Amino acid sequence: MRKNAVFAFIYSVIICTAVNAQNMGAYLIPRQIFIGDRAILVIPLSGGTERTGDIILTQDNSYRNGNNFPLHANIDFHRIILERRINGSRLLIEFTPFVTGKLELPAIEIGSERFTGLTVNVNSVMDSRSSLMLSGPAASLVMPGTAVMLYGIIALLIIFIILTIWFFLKGRVFFKNWIEKWKRRRLFISMKLTEKRLYKSVLRGEDKRIILDRLSEKFRIFLSVLTGINCRSMTANEFKKTPPNLIMYQYNNQYFLHNFFCSCDELRFSGVRVNSQDIINLLTGLRSFLTAIENDKEEKLSNTGAAA
Repeated sequence: MRKNAVFAFIYSVIICTAVNAQNMGAYLIPRQIFIGDRAILVIPLSGGTERTGDIILTQDNSYRNGNNFPLHANIDFHRIILERRINGSRLLIEFTPFVTGKLELPAIEIGSERFTGLTVNVNSVMDSRSSLMLSGPAASLVMPGTAVMLYGIIALLIIFIILTIWFFLKGRVFFKNWIEKWKRRRLFISMKLTEKRLYKSVLRGEDKRIILDRLSEKFRIFLSVLTGINCRSMTANEFKKTPPNLIMYQYNNQYFLHNFFCSCDELRFSGVRVNSQDIINLLTGLRSFLTAIENDKEEKLSNTGAAA
């Protein structure tokens, strides 16, 4: 019995000496680790006489296998693997450090072997050679087009405020005059188109009395809208009296409207044969009348708007 005890003691000393000698070739994966990095410490070992199964030690199965899972205040161990190979075994220790400097791992028991004196170096992301100080304030984020967009929005806001003030001061009068001009221009365009259509009807040889009826009706409607007087019910002689609203619409002489409707009614109701040239003369006078009073009224409206 004493011989067996001495032999076991000598054998364990030989094994520990071999393990410590092989620990000199340990290396890290990756070679440089920092706080919070998951790393693996690889310790090469000598090969065995035969290939046996690997031993994987985790916190869950360590007690079932009769081994104590290593604990450390500043290291979190994940898994310990003992690979047994004939041509060379390895010990793999997966861990995560939480402090910098040289850390000594606790004793690791796996299978029938015990590993002590293992150390790792944990680097710091900060340069320890320089004194610690707070960095200066970060520069403002510059993006292409930011200045143009910013100043453009400010300019649009200023323009909007100016237009709002202008609208409350003079905008309503301006828009009122503009709407009046727009309606008046549409009225003149409509009458000019009517004159052109009637002129083409004369050239096509259509019924001349129908053309005269359309000419008289459309022109009276035009004057009614333009002056605000019901000119459709007025006779040619009533145009000779020149109502106040029609004074500004005289052309060449103050009896233009009277002479125009007298000629038109005479051709319509005389019963004589109507000559095409007579209708063309009426249309020519109408065209000149429209051009003259349109330009004259535009000047008067412009002067009125400028005075306002």
